[in-house]
Amino acid sequence: MAIDAADDRPRPKPAHEVGQDLATLSLVEIDERVALLEREIERLKEARRRKEESQAAASTFFKT
Repeated sequence: MAIDAADDRPRPKPAHEVGQDLATLSLVEIDERVALLEREIERLKEARRRKEESQAAASTFFKT
């Protein structure tokens, strides 16, 4: 069985890690991370909204 070479490559370091020491970051780096996290929060909120809509539709369908 062949082993995929992609599995051996190191994974890229995440742009931000929760709880990471922020003392070494510049103001620009902190602003970039804030923007990154704000975009991620919006993405999560949108995913939650879609799931709520899907759940409500399924609930309505199975009640009838």
